[in-house]
Amino acid sequence: MLTLLNLLSGVAMLIWGTHIVRTGVLRVYGADLRRILSHSISNRFLAFAAGVLVTGLVQSSNATALIVSSFGAQGLIALAPALSIMLGADVGTAVMARILTFDLHWLSPLLIFFGVIFFLSRKQTRAGQLGRVSIGLGLIILALQLIVGATTPMTEAAGVKVLFGSLTGDVMLDTLIGALFAMVSYSSLAAVLLTATLASSGVISLKVALCLVIGANLGSGMLAMLTSAGQNAAGRRVVFGSLIFKLIGCLIVLPFVDYAPVLVSWLSDAPAQAVVNFHVLYNLVRCLVCLAFTEPMARLCVRLLAEKPEADGVTRVRHLDESALEMPSVALANATRETLRMGDLIEQMLNGLLDVIKSNDVARARETRRMDDDVDHLYTAVKLYLTRVSRENLSEQDSRRWTDIISLTINLEHAGDIIERMVVEVEEKKISHKLSFSEAGLQEICDMHARLVTNLQLGLSVFLNTDLRSAQRLMAEKESFRDLERAYSYTHLNRLAGQSVQSIETSSLHLDIISDMKRLNSLFCSTAYPVLDDAGALRKSRMRDKPKDAKDAKDGKEGKEGKDNKDMKTPKEPKASKLAAFADVATAAAGAGPESRDDNESSHDGPEPAGHPHPVR
Repeated sequence: MLTLLNLLSGVAMLIWGTHIVRTGVLRVYGADLRRILSHSISNRFLAFAAGVLVTGLVQSSNATALIVSSFGAQGLIALAPALSIMLGADVGTAVMARILTFDLHWLSPLLIFFGVIFFLSRKQTRAGQLGRVSIGLGLIILALQLIVGATTPMTEAAGVKVLFGSLTGDVMLDTLIGALFAMVSYSSLAAVLLTATLASSGVISLKVALCLVIGANLGSGMLAMLTSAGQNAAGRRVVFGSLIFKLIGCLIVLPFVDYAPVLVSWLSDAPAQAVVNFHVLYNLVRCLVCLAFTEPMARLCVRLLAEKPEADGVTRVRHLDESALEMPSVALANATRETLRMGDLIEQMLNGLLDVIKSNDVARARETRRMDDDVDHLYTAVKLYLTRVSRENLSEQDSRRWTDIISLTINLEHAGDIIERMVVEVEEKKISHKLSFSEAGLQEICDMHARLVTNLQLGLSVFLNTDLRSAQRLMAEKESFRDLERAYSYTHLNRLAGQSVQSIETSSLHLDIISDMKRLNSLFCSTAYPVLDDAGALRKSRMRDKPKDAKDAKDGKEGKEGKDNKDMKTPKEPKASKLAAFADVATAAAGAGPESRDDNESSHDGPEPAGHPHPVR
């Protein structure tokens, strides 16, 4: 029993070591590897070489498959070059298996020792992540030694011989077991290394080992197909074509597997070396032959996997690449791009709202309300995507960016709900009763709408570029918009006093619209707070610590507006006092209406809390 546990622990360590290496390399060089793959598409041979290089570094053809399939899903790479990269990935993992079977037992303690030192002392740096890679390589080498030590006594047990003897002679069964182990271990590299170790210990015959290797290659293709199941048809075509290539190679080689042991014995007398040499030779020949047929295979995959229309007209997520989750900086960039798409949808909803107000178009109102479902869908996707990003290895800058993205998505989702409700109110209070705004009232709404769209665009620009001057301008626009809303409320009341029939009929709706536009503007302007906080331009609180009496409170209130511009230029606060301000920065402006703020609110006040997209007042 102890021997079996030692064997299982060695296999687990082998799998874990390959995972650590893949994770460390992707976190350090993930963006560079993606750049190499995306730029190496000018010809099939360059794409093939890029696949070999990237897979050799990450030691996982499945990781390469995820990256390439995501490129295909986003339309960044054509299918034929993507298939060439996948063929190179198969050769890359075979080459790494060959390297790791050399006698490197002396290297394992050095890699683990120095890797632990660098990883623990510089965890958040590139050197720390390279230390992680060093630990993974050391564990792989150590695991191979443990497997060899555990299998040596097992070969003497009669029960073990009977167990592995059941594999001998059934080519299809051996191949399926190899494929199954590659899928369970999430690595064909681990499956091949274990097979070579078992063959060197005499537990399995050379013929069985070769069948297991062929099956491991097939299993890696099946695994990649399963992991890309959630992508669109363009992404699935990449791994599907690679799987077909592997299946064709398997069907061609298996009938001649009885002659393969004689061939590989010429390459090496040692069973382990013979198994790994066969793995390299098999993948090299198969991939070079298949490289000439990438174009026909691409056409076949397009025919077999047609693009499905979007379900219920809901906007599809485009930029949330699953393979980038191992690379936090790239994942944050993807989430930023998807958040900007949410901003574009909000702008379209605003334009639809104005069209409904002007023309009483019921169909346009229905389409505008439906777009809120798109906003909600993207909001959920971005939120769940960011929760899967490992925050323990984020730098301070990336951690704050993570918070900013979450805050803006909450704001935009809330803005979508507000616009949807505004459209419903226009339908119920104006269109259904065939009412119309007065000419002056409609002009006021159009003016506020134009400024609202401008502030939305400026807010998205501040979110993307974090420019201080633009952030200051955005806060000035917030104050100006607040004053505009107050002024238009007064002019509307003046029209009511003048007994304007149209103003009387639409009074409630008119005031609701301009009030909701003010709330929307606060949501859009909230992107300025993180930038102003970094520059030290935010106050800790809008209240005095200890107002002496009512007169002091009144004086503070009257002088508050005059001090706002001065407060914008105050020195940066100490770090301890910035925690409260950053709590406002990380949340969204979600005011519950004009009653939630007085008319003397400062342009530098923090946004409303955004712990929930629909705060309860």
